Amino acid sequence: MRKIIRKLLVWWWRLLALGALGLSLAFGINAWFVGQTSDRIETLDEGCVPLQMGILFGTSQYLRSGHPNPHYYGRIEAAARLYREGKIVRLLVSGDNRTRYYNEPARMQEDLRERGVPASALLLDHAGFSTFDTLKRAKEVYGIDKALLITQDYHLPRALFIAKSLEMESYGCTAPGPRWSAMKNILFRELAARLLTLGDLFIWHREPRLLNDPEPLGH
Repeated sequence: MRKIIRKLLVWWWRLLALGALGLSLAFGINAWFVGQTSDRIETLDEGCVPLQMGILFGTSQYLRSGHPNPHYYGRIEAAARLYREGKIVRLLVSGDNRTRYYNEPARMQEDLRERGVPASALLLDHAGFSTFDTLKRAKEVYGIDKALLITQDYHLPRALFIAKSLEMESYGCTAPGPRWSAMKNILFRELAARLLTLGDLFIWHREPRLLNDPEPLGH
């Protein structure tokens, strides 16, 4: 019996040690992401870098509870304000449109137009199923080499890291969002997403779900 208990304790301590090592690695990688990108992130009130092209990342308009999604409306308001202030001239609106009943780019286009952004300034990408897909398609399909990325502050380090890996010159503009205290689940998912991003870029060399023939933007 004592031998069994001893073995269980040894395995328990090994699991704890592996868990602690894994957490340390995860937080270290996340700190690296932030360190690599923090100098290219600004808030709306700080001004954000004026560029010809902005990229707006899609998300659902409503939460599972049925309430309006503050991330969605924060991004819409930020993009509209940047356009009104002349900080961007054109905007790639990229989101999920995997079925006819779910169309993030079309919904975002409507809300942007209601806030004064003309249709002529908007380009819709209906195959932005993920952050990686959005940025890879922006580069390969639409020929965008330089852009202002518009999303919440927790999302920008990963987006900027991916853009840099794709040799796209990019800067981040922070969109408003909910308080950090209300985002625990999102922050843990983002932590895991940053780890997977390293695999996407450097190990299994992920490609977008859809990658059309190039459709470069007119200048």
